Amino acid sequence: MQENKPDTKNGSHLKQVLGLPTGILLVAGIMIGSGVFKKIVPMSQTLGSEPYILMAWIIAGIITIFGAFTYAGLASMTTQTGGVYEYLRLIYGDFVAFLFGWTIFSIVGSGAIAALSFVFAQSVNTLIPLPNPLNTFKDVGISQSIYPFADSGIKILAVLTIMLLTWVNYRGVNKAGILNNIVTAAKILGILLLIVSGLIYSDHSVASQATTSTVTHPQGAALFSGLFGAMLSALWAYDGWANITFVTGEIKNPKRNIPLAIIGGVGIAMTLYVLLNYTYMKVLPVSQLAVLGADKIAAAEVARILMGKAGAVIIAVLIMVCTFGALNGCIISYPRIYFRMAQESVFFKKAAVVHPSFSTPHIALLYSAVWSVILVCSGTFDQITNLVIFASYAFFGLTTLGLIRMKMKGIVTAKVIGYPVIPIIIILFCVILVINTIITQTQASIIGLFLILSGIPFYLYFKNKYKQAITD
Repeated sequence: MQENKPDTKNGSHLKQVLGLPTGILLVAGIMIGSGVFKKIVPMSQTLGSEPYILMAWIIAGIITIFGAFTYAGLASMTTQTGGVYEYLRLIYGDFVAFLFGWTIFSIVGSGAIAALSFVFAQSVNTLIPLPNPLNTFKDVGISQSIYPFADSGIKILAVLTIMLLTWVNYRGVNKAGILNNIVTAAKILGILLLIVSGLIYSDHSVASQATTSTVTHPQGAALFSGLFGAMLSALWAYDGWANITFVTGEIKNPKRNIPLAIIGGVGIAMTLYVLLNYTYMKVLPVSQLAVLGADKIAAAEVARILMGKAGAVIIAVLIMVCTFGALNGCIISYPRIYFRMAQESVFFKKAAVVHPSFSTPHIALLYSAVWSVILVCSGTFDQITNLVIFASYAFFGLTTLGLIRMKMKGIVTAKVIGYPVIPIIIILFCVILVINTIITQTQASIIGLFLILSGIPFYLYFKNKYKQAITD
């Protein structure tokens, strides 16, 4: 196993200032974005059954909690920042870890930041129509696929939001943590308000006026396929739970608090997700949810029935708060991977610098912001984020396999709940998910694989440039 290096540069270091409550709210805050407000529609179309839909959310939540048990074992190997990147480095070496980090930088992390900032700006636009100062150039494109000046008002606000939150994070992780706690508490209270309103709702006269459809309940193999597809929708809403591991170097007592934060945050999200989806189906039958158009947000329709015209405004504000909070959490976590990569001489070296006053990886934050802003302006982040689940679960399976490898070597000696059954279940699940994605979304899978492997020349460049600095 390779030796860990301290998180230091020029006499400064990352400080362990984030406690367990902030860790739990960071996990929940990153996870609770816009997905839970929209995914009920495709799930209703696929399954057409309330119990099966709730089952999909519960199973996806259980798989996520199983992941927490797995990462609890891996967390015992190191207290370094970087989380999954660091686990992969210690298990498989620099190359595999770099491919993960490159995937986060080029696809997963930066794409998520771009998408969340854009959805946040869209939510603002529904409440306060934004001007489009560059509308004259909206048809100016590159390769007939990239139109940087289209939706200029939304893109400008998205870029400004990334810059604002990067500045907050630049000035200290503690400040960013406080902001996360406030915003996450607000979004949880907002969701609870919607849940309570739905649970006490009894007048179905308005809902009955909605268009309905005949939904066929799948059987046998079709049921398995449908349930698996619905779980993919749920997993998108659960995505981001592992981000807390990226800030390991700034969490107090990380070997204890990282696993507890994941379990606590996932537990909060899972409870809210199941109750909220039950609320949707209590107010609107599955047959009515299934026929909502692509431009309709299920939560907004339910809120409109519960609260009238004010409901649509409330949901717009709630989605705005949720995406803002998730965006802040992503800006906190992803740059820590680039920071750790730079320490290992497989990224731009300046990204390893720690700010002497704020104790933050400020250069890594700036790299993250610049690439995310480019993705916002290009408008390609939607295509990129479609590859997130494929890439994330490919590395999730590889990391879980690494736990078994480290246990067999005696390097991980900590007790892992459910070992070896739970890790084997996770690996099989990831293999099925990746294979299913390759079969059903072949083109997207090929693009995702190409983007992952595009990191190889960069890896060779960094290794050659900094080979004198590598001491391992």
